[in-house]
Amino acid sequence: MDLVFISAAFIVGYIAQKCHLPPLVGFLIAGFGLNLYGFESNETLATLADLGVTLMLFTIGLKLDIKSLLEKEIWAGATIHNVLATSIFTLALIGFKYLGLTSLNELPFTSLLLLGFALSFSSTVFAVKSLQEKGEMNSTYGTLAIGILVMQDIFAVIFLTASTGKLPEWYAISLFALPLLRPLFFRLLDNAGHGELLVLLGIFLALVIGAGGFQLVGMKPDLGALILGMLLAKHSKASELS
Repeated sequence: MDLVFISAAFIVGYIAQKCHLPPLVGFLIAGFGLNLYGFESNETLATLADLGVTLMLFTIGLKLDIKSLLEKEIWAGATIHNVLATSIFTLALIGFKYLGLTSLNELPFTSLLLLGFALSFSSTVFAVKSLQEKGEMNSTYGTLAIGILVMQDIFAVIFLTASTGKLPEWYAISLFALPLLRPLFFRLLDNAGHGELLVLLGIFLALVIGAGGFQLVGMKPDLGALILGMLLAKHSKASELS
């Protein structure tokens, strides 16, 4: 069955690329199509998918300038975007409710607000991958888009914390020390050579230090891989890792 999944993803992804669309669009279509025909995911496929997304975000982080994402224009724009998008989607849902849409009739305002908030989010993986393939990640609008996506991830953490009452672990504050460890990471990269050990070091940094560290303190692991990649972006071997 795994061979069917891989074959379908390749064929439809290849067709999407020939149609001047990101292959990721083809992968999504292949997944929807297989689901319609009764195929279901399994633990192995889910694990590989999670690893793929995490490593992809790490390699994308290696191409980003973290300083540009910390500019006030980026964060202000991201905040305004999230507030406006949530408001627009919530108002639209309220309008559909009063028009008699059955599935929304019984929902209170708080539930509609929650749906509006959820709909305001974008796919980090899809958007960043599209920018990467077009070589537009470091353009002005590319940087703004990535800033919005990172901000959305932070909003998601805050929202989940507020709605579930589950706070990140108290030692999550230690994540602020990651920039202080950058010289150590750089030294490891300097001493890893250019062969298999460098690749293994990249996987270790992405999955163990980045994703694993963030997951350990109750944060999104994918966000950890992206941020760690951005911390290493200035190293001369960043292009080799990516």
